[in-house]
Amino acid sequence: MRPTSVLTHATVVPGPTVTHGDSHGAPAWDADQALEQLYVAHWRSLVRLAVLLVHDTGIAEEVVQDAFIAVHDRWHRLRDPDRALAYLRQTVVNRSRSALRHRAVVTRHVARGTRETNVSGSDEDALAIERRDAVLAAMRSLPDRQREVMSLRYYAELSEGEIADALGISRGAVKSHASRGAAALRTSLADYLEERS
Repeated sequence: MRPTSVLTHATVVPGPTVTHGDSHGAPAWDADQALEQLYVAHWRSLVRLAVLLVHDTGIAEEVVQDAFIAVHDRWHRLRDPDRALAYLRQTVVNRSRSALRHRAVVTRHVARGTRETNVSGSDEDALAIERRDAVLAAMRSLPDRQREVMSLRYYAELSEGEIADALGISRGAVKSHASRGAAALRTSLADYLEERS
């Protein structure tokens, strides 16, 4: 039997090829084909998600690459290949957490250099960058779980069910973290706006 698609949203691509069954009669899925389709359709969005979580494009790209490799290695264990994108998202979130933990250890032992920022000379561009930085700073100030939920909800535009799957929590927990995160962001950004007025 062939699944209709290994992808979700907007792009519909034929599912992976069934090669042959195992000794229990379960189909063996073509991991290479499926992961190639997922890579083409979702690489950029997964990297952007990881950037929101780890705040570094290079690390985010490594996280996503490692997530694809991990899912490929575990492909034969997936009970439902149509959920491969959900597995990938969950792996990206988990590996982003690991990257943050590693960074915290490194930060405690190594003095980090200052990061240069390329700021446009235009006042409008400078204000846009300042606003974006304020939003990112407010996101960074959230507890990890709230930041993950807010990133998946408002950036990746996932449903509560998809967020629950990606984070391994209940829908009720997703609602609770989203509500608390939104309230904290409103407070942080209200303080920022007050300082600017």
